[in-house]
Amino acid sequence: MKINTTTIGALLLAIGVMLGAFGAHALKQVLSVIEIENWKTAVQYQFIHALAILITPLLLQHKLKQSRIISLIFMIGIICFSGSLYVLSCKNYLNISSSISAIGMITPLGGLLFIVGWLMLAYFVVKRS
Repeated sequence: MKINTTTIGALLLAIGVMLGAFGAHALKQVLSVIEIENWKTAVQYQFIHALAILITPLLLQHKLKQSRIISLIFMIGIICFSGSLYVLSCKNYLNISSSISAIGMITPLGGLLFIVGWLMLAYFVVKRS
């Protein structure tokens, strides 16, 4: 089986559905309102950028190298942004020490990667036309 960006995008969407359901059902009873909102934000951004991973090759058609680079940027952004929010949302529930709060510094890096990915996608779409 060949793993490509389409496969990764689809898997990230499936994981997003699972994490969304987990947050809505299992975590809603144990996390604070703010922690649940952070969890929802993580799921939302994971969905948006997993979809971006799926559409990037379609928009860039014959620019395989650029498509892979942009998709990789979105993937790393998901790990940094959503991943850090998932961990931060559950830190009290999991009794993780307060030193884990340093992981919150990764969240803006993920956001920056999302912005870079979108700007690169826009640039290459405009350049193509």
